Amino acid sequence: MSATSVDEGTRAALAASGRPRRFGAWYVAEHRFLVMRSYLQTLLVTGFGNPFLYLFAMGVGLGSLVSANLGPTAVNGVSYLAFVAPALLCTAAVTVASEEFTYPVMLGFKWNPTFVGISASPIAPGQIIDGVVISVVARLLGTSVVYYLFMLLFGAVPSPWGWLAIPVATLGGLAFGAPVMAYVATLEQDTGQIAMLMRFVLLPMTLFSGTFFPLASMPVYLQWIGWISPLWHSTELARVFAYGYPEPLWLTVVHVLYLAALFVVFWRWARRIAGRRLNK
Repeated sequence: MSATSVDEGTRAALAASGRPRRFGAWYVAEHRFLVMRSYLQTLLVTGFGNPFLYLFAMGVGLGSLVSANLGPTAVNGVSYLAFVAPALLCTAAVTVASEEFTYPVMLGFKWNPTFVGISASPIAPGQIIDGVVISVVARLLGTSVVYYLFMLLFGAVPSPWGWLAIPVATLGGLAFGAPVMAYVATLEQDTGQIAMLMRFVLLPMTLFSGTFFPLASMPVYLQWIGWISPLWHSTELARVFAYGYPEPLWLTVVHVLYLAALFVVFWRWARRIAGRRLNK
């Protein structure tokens, strides 16, 4: 074999590897979308069924009892349905993030180590994490849009700026999911850690983040749970847009910065963990 043919082969190989190096994250996202297609029926049933059931049960069912006792403007000057709907939207986003950033990440690193195989290609470990994030953003946006449409159907969005609750819920899901992803990326074995995360982090966060009642109505010694919870920050921000919840501008800015910081810091941390783990 001549040196010329070897050089041409090397150039061809380098050229072929250039596209995955540039668009590797999107290849990983495509892979995740194909995996999601395998449980598309579940996604559709939960995506359309959950908002209907939760809004009807909590907003209409419980809301009618609250309105009957405290009046139609019982909470923050709006109906209980308008109060709880943005919180249910943000809770749905956090739930989706907990699903996509736990077992699929553990699967890719350990149980069916597709991430190991992908990293053997020109795609870098950081791009694998980026691809997972892209796929989760797509699902969060889809879930949030459907939930918001049901909120409109139930008449739970008095403000014309209510649609901004969609990106707020997406950001809230990422702010919760990025730390979860970084933690799961460190696990060599799941001996119940993910289940405990769901029981002792996700569930208490839902109950103590001002989801079903204002955080100020809780004892002060429990309010700190809401203050550090991404769900509380996203819920409060969504309420600002959904029905004009009155809060100072500085607090609105704090909500945005806190959620963005959580996502960026732990997303970058997850990329570093993936690099150390896959480049051994």
